[in-house]
Amino acid sequence: MRPFARRLRTAICATSALSLLAFTPAAFAQQDEGASNDDSAEIIVTARRRDERLIDVPIAVTALSADTLSKAGAIDITDVANMAPNTTLENSRGTNSTLTAFIRGVGQQDPVPGFEAGIGIYLDDVYLNRPQGAVLDIYDVERIEVLRGPQGTLYGRNTIGGAVKYVTRALNPDSPELRIRGTLGTYKQADLVVTASAPISDIVRVGGSVARLSRGGFGDNLNIKGLENYNKDVWAGRATVEMGGNGAPVLIRISGDYTRDKSDPRNGHRLIPGLVSGAPVLDNVYDTRAGLNDPRQDVKAYGLAMNVSAELSDTVTLRSISAWRKDTSFTPIDFDALPSVDVDVPAVYRNEQLSQEFQLLYEGDRLHGLVGFYYLDAKAATSFDVLLGLTGAALPPALGGPLPGYNAYTAGDVRTKTWSVFGDFTVDFTDQLSLSVGGRYTNDKRNAFVYKATRISGLSPEFGGTIAPITVATSTNFRGDRTFKEFTPRASLSFKPDADNMVYASYSKGFKGGGFDPRGSGSSAPISNPAAGRSYQDIYDYLAFEPEKVDSYEIGYKGSLLDRRLTLSLAGFYMDYKDVQIPGSSACIDAYGLPSFCGITTNAGKARLQGIEAEANAILARDFAGAGSTFRFNGALGYIDAKYKRFIAGNPPADVSNLRTFQNTPKWTAMGSLAAGIPAMGGIVDASTGLTYRSKTHQFEVPIPALDQPGYVLWDASLVWTADGGDYSIGLHGKNLTDKRYITSGYNYQNAAGASTLGLEGVLTAFYGNPRQVFVTCTVKF
Repeated sequence: MRPFARRLRTAICATSALSLLAFTPAAFAQQDEGASNDDSAEIIVTARRRDERLIDVPIAVTALSADTLSKAGAIDITDVANMAPNTTLENSRGTNSTLTAFIRGVGQQDPVPGFEAGIGIYLDDVYLNRPQGAVLDIYDVERIEVLRGPQGTLYGRNTIGGAVKYVTRALNPDSPELRIRGTLGTYKQADLVVTASAPISDIVRVGGSVARLSRGGFGDNLNIKGLENYNKDVWAGRATVEMGGNGAPVLIRISGDYTRDKSDPRNGHRLIPGLVSGAPVLDNVYDTRAGLNDPRQDVKAYGLAMNVSAELSDTVTLRSISAWRKDTSFTPIDFDALPSVDVDVPAVYRNEQLSQEFQLLYEGDRLHGLVGFYYLDAKAATSFDVLLGLTGAALPPALGGPLPGYNAYTAGDVRTKTWSVFGDFTVDFTDQLSLSVGGRYTNDKRNAFVYKATRISGLSPEFGGTIAPITVATSTNFRGDRTFKEFTPRASLSFKPDADNMVYASYSKGFKGGGFDPRGSGSSAPISNPAAGRSYQDIYDYLAFEPEKVDSYEIGYKGSLLDRRLTLSLAGFYMDYKDVQIPGSSACIDAYGLPSFCGITTNAGKARLQGIEAEANAILARDFAGAGSTFRFNGALGYIDAKYKRFIAGNPPADVSNLRTFQNTPKWTAMGSLAAGIPAMGGIVDASTGLTYRSKTHQFEVPIPALDQPGYVLWDASLVWTADGGDYSIGLHGKNLTDKRYITSGYNYQNAAGASTLGLEGVLTAFYGNPRQVFVTCTVKF
């Protein structure tokens, strides 16, 4: 009865919500769960859509197993950025669940539907077409892979800068399982994840997870009683049915997932006093005085997927990946972060996608590869009010006085239909020399509707308004479509002097289709023929933006040295980046002569990105404190020199490349940690501590000193005891132990002289990374 009593006590500990989660860069060693501590060369990844040792893949990849992520305490996908060089993954400004992703300087900050992401996010090989709902919480995961550089010959879409693969855990085919994971920490953090699975027969298995993820705010809304700031209120779940596999030639995996995020609005910190009210800057950067709470923050994201794998012969496998996903995000965005109705933006995002992918894989003695077909039908729509404060002096003479509720309404709807055929093959000329070649042909069609109007009546009914809005002027009522076609090749040559070392050189081309800015104002379009007036073609050309392309060259080395005590991954890259899409927003004048909020899009002429990346995993000592003890160093370093070579902007047009920077792309990223594992009390005690460094980061292409974050260091530490066999663990973790304040994003509507360009109070608002957090951890597995 003693083993059962111990398990019962552990279960009680878990259901009391003790935490498994705390992020520590010290634990980012890239090892597959179940692999020995000394065998890091045997990490298995699927970066090239087949099982391979990480050391054999001629691609810059960071691979993070479930065990690594668990010991690191990674809470959601944004934590992965601290484990991979030249990578930025963060919550988009003003949201809790929309993802901003950049790899090697390529990405997309603006989440509106006219723009596609530069980084592909994949959930069990299903491409997530929109960034809303893409801040995936980490639970029931098998591994996460970060692929850097264009991957178009292998992945469905938008991998011009790289891809992030989130792979969930396969079900146990042999016996029932139950996992309970809990969290208790500072700021009232209390999480609980319960995962269960069971075989129904020899070929049928079912399983699922339910997650309750909650945390109090890092600050408060001082204007609206009961609202916290930077809190978390999430329910999530996954369910899976597997049929076949376990020795059978066919495996069918049907899965569904659902997330509901009802966290309070995430509002920023004003960096300047109110220009009219004189409201002072708050002492606590996590507090806010924002006055907008309509609509209530509410994010729903869900989907279904079916992955089928059929072994047609010993060498040929057919795969099918079918998926449907949908998400809706209601969010109130208070740009000025003050009680006044002044640049208040109630917004909603609605996305739906249907995708189908087929792959035919071949695995021979000397030839390996695949051919495939991908199809996506996606709908992305957004609508938002822009409620602006005005005085009589700010109005055109025809109006003669204040408006009862000025609303610059915008709606955008972008439909995407795209298909592509692709292939990628590797020929092993000898055991040492291999050549990989591939290509993708893409047909990408975009159909857009853009509508902007000046309204009087306050909130639109969609956001809780009770009176039908009165439209006094329509500045844009546009429909248009465009089709983009492109072939993107890839090739790499690799040489292995022995089984544990490889050098490689590669070339790949990336492509991301163009589109239409869904916030653009047709009334701002330049008139090509003044005698004829503004034409449809003028508006079309003004709202449209071109595709962007990148030619990427990379050389690298991967090796395991000193009897596998040291694992190294080194890469150097050069990228020729053309027609870089630069979305943004600014103040503009609508058709009624009133200030409004408009999208502006620029295709920067040319940019150059070059840099290096290094990752290391070293075993400094073995068996120094008993059999099985280890002392480790883990480190990663990224350097990128990103520079615009030509950037045409302004009226008259001029090259302003010397005045532009790359956003979300620090020149240096580094992380280093020391970790010791010592056998004790029938298990292993893992102690680790580490530092993460990011150099100066610009939030926009134009430097803004008040928002640009200087270089900073975060210090994390962890102490975890895991029982032999891994059935339960308990630990203590800390994040950002020095309580560093650092800006991750922001809004700016001020000119160089400090005068407001939109709104009366002025907008210079910042969002911050998480403060110091401490967790107690506990987990149990039956």
